[in-house]
Amino acid sequence: MKIVLNPTGSDRAINVATCCPHCGHNGTFLQVGLNDVYTFHRSNNTNYPQHYLGIRKCPNEKCQGHLFFIADSAKNILLTSPSETIPFDKENIPDKVLNAFEEAIKCHSNSCFIASAIMIRKTLEEICIERGATGSNLYKKLQDLGSKILIPKELLTGMNELRLLGNDAAHIEAQTFSEIGKEEIEVSLEFTKEILKAVYQYENLLQRLKNLKDKDDKTINGT
Repeated sequence: MKIVLNPTGSDRAINVATCCPHCGHNGTFLQVGLNDVYTFHRSNNTNYPQHYLGIRKCPNEKCQGHLFFIADSAKNILLTSPSETIPFDKENIPDKVLNAFEEAIKCHSNSCFIASAIMIRKTLEEICIERGATGSNLYKKLQDLGSKILIPKELLTGMNELRLLGNDAAHIEAQTFSEIGKEEIEVSLEFTKEILKAVYQYENLLQRLKNLKDKDDKTINGT
C-alpha cells in the first residue's frame, strides 16, 4: 500500500487497538516517540487529513513489540505491519507441519490468498508424511491417512476439500472453487486448525485430564 508523503503534518490522535502480531495480546497500543504523521489535501485554504501513519508498541510488558500502522481520514486502521495473524494453539504440532501452517496464516494476513491456499495444502502433505501415509498423490495419501489416525469422518472429508482448494490455487486449469478469496481462506484456516487439534492435541489433552483424575484418586485414597 503506497501513501504519498507530500504534504504532511503531525498529530497524536490515533487510537490503535488490535491483537499483537508478536505475542497475541489484545489491547490498545502505546504511543512511541514523535507524533503520528498525516498526509493532507488543501481545500479553501484548509488542510484536510487523508491518511495517518505512525508507530506503536505492544502494551504487554513482556512483549513491547513494535507495530506500524496506516489509518484513513476517519481514523479507521487500514493496515498494520507486522500484520495481525489468526491465533492458534501450537502445542504438540511437529515442526514441519507447524512451519507450513504458520506460513499459510502469514500469507492470509498479508492478503496473499492463493499462496495461503497452497500452504494449507502443504500442511496436509506434511501431516501425511509425519503420520506415514503413502500414495502416488495427495488424494491417495489422504485416503491412507484415514486408516492411520482416529478423527471424525467430517474432518477427513474436509481434508479433501482443502486439497481441492490447493489444487485450484496451484493450477490455472483447476476450477473446483469459483473463487479463492478472503472468506474461502479464513474458513479453510479454521478447518485446518480443527484438523491439527484432532491429530496432535486431543490425545494430549485427554492425557492431562486423566492425570488430574489420577491425582484426585490418590488424594481420596490418602496416598
